[in-house]
Amino acid sequence: MKSILKKLALLLVVGLAMGALMTSCSPDDGEEYFDESFLYGKWQSGTEFYRYDLGGEGVTWDTADDVTESEGQRFTWTLTGSELKHIHIMVMGGNVPKVYTVTTLTASTLSYHDSFGKIFTFSKVR
Repeated sequence: MKSILKKLALLLVVGLAMGALMTSCSPDDGEEYFDESFLYGKWQSGTEFYRYDLGGEGVTWDTADDVTESEGQRFTWTLTGSELKHIHIMVMGGNVPKVYTVTTLTASTLSYHDSFGKIFTFSKVR
């Protein structure tokens, strides 16, 4: 009987150890994570452009408003999980934050939506 109890105790310890080793260190909260290196570069949707630079800086412009890349509005950005945050830097002072949820980020396509459900889709141009 002692032999059977020892074997059961050993099996229990081995089972618990295996369970601990197979447990992930990060929680699976269902949130998607995107590789920010895909974001670097220039993106276009119609006449609207966004350029995401290394270091979390960028610029946006709309050629329909006769604005060029060099005249564009500067912004800072962060990508955390699926949250893309822009902080638009106003010329006359102040900042305007905008937060989006990324749904697609590949080498050629960027899609995200705002909290109102408006969807934005861009194609990479360089």
